[in-house]
Amino acid sequence: MNIAEELQKLVGEGAKLEHPTDLTHGDYSCFAKGSAAELAAKINLQLQNVQYPVLNKIAKVEVVGGFVNFHLAPKFFAQSIAEVIKEKNNYGHSKKLASQKTVVEYTDPNPFKEFHIGHLMSNTIGEAISRLIESQGAEVKRACYQGDVGLHVAKAIWGARFHPDGELNTPHPIQDYPAAFSWGRAYACGAKAYEEDENAKTKILEINKKIYSREDNEINHIYDVGRKVCLEMFEIDYARLGTKFDFYFFESQTGEFGKKVVEEGLAKGVFEKSDGAIIFRGNEKEGLHTRVFINSDGLPTYEAKELGLAKIKYDTYPYDKSVVVTGNEINAYFQVLLKVMSLMFPELATKTKHLSHGMLRLPIGKMSSRTGDVITAESLLTSIHEKLGERGSDEIAVAALKYSILRQSPGKDIIFDFEKSLSFEGDSGPYLQYTCVRAKSVLAKATSPEKSFLGSSETIPGPLKNLSPASVERLLYRFPEIVERAAGDFAPNYLVTYLTDLASAFNSYYAANKIIGSEEEAYRLALTAAVAQVLENGLNLLGIKVPARM
Repeated sequence: MNIAEELQKLVGEGAKLEHPTDLTHGDYSCFAKGSAAELAAKINLQLQNVQYPVLNKIAKVEVVGGFVNFHLAPKFFAQSIAEVIKEKNNYGHSKKLASQKTVVEYTDPNPFKEFHIGHLMSNTIGEAISRLIESQGAEVKRACYQGDVGLHVAKAIWGARFHPDGELNTPHPIQDYPAAFSWGRAYACGAKAYEEDENAKTKILEINKKIYSREDNEINHIYDVGRKVCLEMFEIDYARLGTKFDFYFFESQTGEFGKKVVEEGLAKGVFEKSDGAIIFRGNEKEGLHTRVFINSDGLPTYEAKELGLAKIKYDTYPYDKSVVVTGNEINAYFQVLLKVMSLMFPELATKTKHLSHGMLRLPIGKMSSRTGDVITAESLLTSIHEKLGERGSDEIAVAALKYSILRQSPGKDIIFDFEKSLSFEGDSGPYLQYTCVRAKSVLAKATSPEKSFLGSSETIPGPLKNLSPASVERLLYRFPEIVERAAGDFAPNYLVTYLTDLASAFNSYYAANKIIGSEEEAYRLALTAAVAQVLENGLNLLGIKVPARM
């Protein structure tokens, strides 16, 4: 039982504990529905009972207005520092979700298109969510769902054959194929032709049917090679971002099954026929619009494939929770999908959580894969590298990017600010990395190990006797709470804010206090080690590595 749980037991279920914004009001506070003075008196009486292990952890209980405030004891802070050092990489982890199996689906780039900054958003958020849920003891499997069939593939293949980078009148050998053209530009070429040229549109629709039927050897060859090349390139991006997927699902796999499910739903009255297609009739009162699940050519749409995916995922890995991370531009679509899922697979619908995120933009404006105005993940990371100059490394570039994404709640759009995101002086990924490296460099220079403090952590070190309300100590012990809350609310931004506050507090402490050679060297080294450990643990949960040096 942690300190928050112990205090909650004292105040009872009717009062909610929180950390006061003003630290002079203590470390925890709760609003008393009745008389705050009476609640405080009751708590002080309970604290005299030896059954409450929290007794030695509280220095003072006071009443301010209608609130009861708790000031934790110096001894508690000393013990919390020792706990961080002893638990090391496990500090902040728990077993509260030990019985839960979770699958998190994210990134989802489509072969024959670019891996762009929208995929960076999904990957960054999905990876952080996966790690946070894992930290609470759940078994987590990472899944990636990719559109390897569909009209976009037909557009890309048409574009490949007539692309200005070089016509593809005859199939290229596999080893030469990637150099022939950019698949992103091939798709843009095909998408433009589809909109502007009726003849091209007819041919693209024919190609789309051939992709499904697998009856055209030339189309099959182009498709197979292009798919292979794109998937191999995606793996390079995943590795760079620190992601390794457990399962890969593809629309070519889910299409037939999804079509079968829709046909079964048609017989049950879930779907209806309309102009040769099979649709789900939306209900405006429920905020649901009408969607096509099988088109007039008899081909399953994205909706049907996604419906099939839910069951295929469960058959592959019987999950208790399925988290699906997507851009918020498909929120309305996903509401319809969840409604249909509740009618076809009701148990799976209750297990599914749709987590949508905003768009990542650069100051230059909005991108479009249809026009070829795409900002790829590679080009953005390259630009970050160039602006970092000699200070830069891939770890720092990725940290700058991920921090800028995760610092806000997932639903908000983000404009990537190069100057602010690459700063080493605060509110950035590189700043957190730099603070952690700084703390480790202090430890490396010390002749006496910080562990010499552990044996005396039952006593009250000198610096804690007159504890500053804004000290580092009063942030360290909160880490497990923050991690649990971030995991439970699917909100990595809670952790980002906490780590930034901790880094700022430590840097202020570092500037004001001599560590090596001081009378309290053992304690201060222990404090430094605890800060380094918490920063590294927290950054790891965000999918950010700490460089060896900066």
